[in-house]
Amino acid sequence: MLIKTVLAACIAATFSLTALPSMAAHTETRTIWVRQAPPEVRVEQVPAARHGYQWVPGYWGYQGRHHVWHSGTWVRERHGHIYVAPTWVEHDGRWQLQRGQWRRHDRDGDGVPNSQDRRPDDPTRH
Repeated sequence: MLIKTVLAACIAATFSLTALPSMAAHTETRTIWVRQAPPEVRVEQVPAARHGYQWVPGYWGYQGRHHVWHSGTWVRERHGHIYVAPTWVEHDGRWQLQRGQWRRHDRDGDGVPNSQDRRPDDPTRH
């Protein structure tokens, strides 16, 4: 009886854990449009550097009917990537939140990630 209970709990935990990433991914890809411009970005004091981590600055999100401040935080670095912070962009009187994301590092801006680029520092290559 105890083995069946433990086995059932393990199976339930497995299904609940596999559902979490898809729900989180759905929430992160949701586009937010509002008519109210975000407040000025708050000035945050960046703590001392931490080896293996990158500081992600705070930003104004939107929840319910109000802008909500999300404080900056440390995130583990991703080798070969750079972090692009969230920004608000205006389109015809409406504001869209472009979420923060990790992008492949591309020093010369030619669209080819450095890890796959034969000449990663040549800005004339297209």
